[in-house]
Amino acid sequence: MGNGFEFTAIHASMKRCKDAVNAAIYEVKRIELFLSTYNTNSEVSQINASAGIDPVVVSHELIQLISRAHQISDLTQGAFDLTYGSVDKRLWNFDQTMTELPDAEIAKASVSLVNYLNIVIDEEKSTIFLKNQGMRIGFGGIGKGYAAECARTIMLSMGIHDGAINAAGDLNVWGRQRNGDKWQVGISNPDHKEQIFTKIAMDSGAIATSGNYEKFVIIDGQKYSHTIHPKTGLPITGIKSTSIICPNAELADALTTPVMVMGIDAGLYMINQLNDVSCIIIDDQNIIHLSDNLKSFIPSKH
Repeated sequence: MGNGFEFTAIHASMKRCKDAVNAAIYEVKRIELFLSTYNTNSEVSQINASAGIDPVVVSHELIQLISRAHQISDLTQGAFDLTYGSVDKRLWNFDQTMTELPDAEIAKASVSLVNYLNIVIDEEKSTIFLKNQGMRIGFGGIGKGYAAECARTIMLSMGIHDGAINAAGDLNVWGRQRNGDKWQVGISNPDHKEQIFTKIAMDSGAIATSGNYEKFVIIDGQKYSHTIHPKTGLPITGIKSTSIICPNAELADALTTPVMVMGIDAGLYMINQLNDVSCIIIDDQNIIHLSDNLKSFIPSKH
């Protein structure tokens, strides 16, 4: 998945811990192969290869994951879109050779194949069909959270009632630490990602963060994130990082990038309509914006 996973298991039996962690590692590796676009034999690669040609029979697991992703696309009005893999990446390298943005019309043309509504899901026949040739789906915006959630489920089934999974900085925790305290989950300072700007005490749930500090380019003094807006084809601006806190790692992972794409006002409005979902946004001026259910817990100045 291009990310490192760390597993913490707490139990009186060391063997139980080791067995559960090994099972969780196996599950993450299974999902990586299952969702990989680099594995030509994966169901996802077969779907992409058959775009505009034929539906592909896939597993019930993939049908259900794509269906949930479709619901998130509806919720975010297309800001989350599995067909983001269709973006023409030749325009973007986000390195020192990139000194200007492409023309707006060229940028928009680069996302012409991005449209989740062109994913045809047939649950009865268990098939997925991409309507247009050249379309590609990818799970970079949800796969990491899905894998973490599946691994947690396996560890719980093996008797690990206190544990944590760190998926490249996104946390999925349950139960308590060895000393009985809640898990202290830190959110990185986007200007100094090795530093923590705030911590949240959790005994169950997930937190995922997306930011413009991992890969970006500065043009004429303006910082542009590597995240491309699926409607305009241009890099998003205005937000340094977005953190989503909710009970499910898959949902937390899937909502971070859409909030950055939607922008502060629209993103917070959406989050405020969802039960048990919280959001922390840091904008380009280092102002912290909080969902309604966090305003009494975290100071809004940075």
